[in-house]
Amino acid sequence: MTIEPSGAQIAAGRFKAVCLQLLDEVAQTRRPITVTKRGRPVAQLVPVAEPEPLFGALAGSIGRYDDLIAPIDEEWDAQP
Repeated sequence: MTIEPSGAQIAAGRFKAVCLQLLDEVAQTRRPITVTKRGRPVAQLVPVAEPEPLFGALAGSIGRYDDLIAPIDEEWDAQP
């Protein structure tokens, strides 16, 4: 693997041999790796964005109303 200022590069043939190891490395270091074929970049292995926590994601989004029949905060004028 060749370390460049913009990240790491690896030839496609070598990538094929060590793919699973590189997946672990990218997940751990959070640095992308560019896959090259005949010296030209053809693909980039990048880390997945961290998922947002699910616990508390809906906090404050549910309202509670004691009287479900009455309109909320406004007068309604229903004409038959």
